[in-house]
Amino acid sequence: MLHQAEKDLSRAGGGDEPGRVWFFGEASLAHETAAALRDLGDLKSAGHEFRRSVETCRAQFRRTRSVTLGYLAEVQIQQGRLDAACDAWDRALGATAGVRSGRPRETVVQMRRSLSPFRNRVGAATDLGAKARAVLGVG
Repeated sequence: MLHQAEKDLSRAGGGDEPGRVWFFGEASLAHETAAALRDLGDLKSAGHEFRRSVETCRAQFRRTRSVTLGYLAEVQIQQGRLDAACDAWDRALGATAGVRSGRPRETVVQMRRSLSPFRNRVGAATDLGAKARAVLGVG
């Protein structure tokens, strides 16, 4: 089904799509593909697709970029790649600045949960914890 969706997307763009789907492009398909692969347990492929989604995401979709970076970080931490996860979460926090939405906020909350075993032991995790508290407005 994922391959069929890729084929369908590659044929789209002829101007006959309904206005409600203007936002669905390569980044959206990569995000949905990554989520499916993650749920199937293919973390390596999921990470690749989440990265592709971030790389192709339109600049105006900051909320989506933030959430996708958070999902990428979750996949990376499950793979034991703490440094890569911290980098993705740091980028997610940057993308979250000024965005008022529940999904990015939940991404920050999940980040704090995932980093809690490393807090006060790994500098990057401690730094992210401070940034997260600032984003969430907690002390």
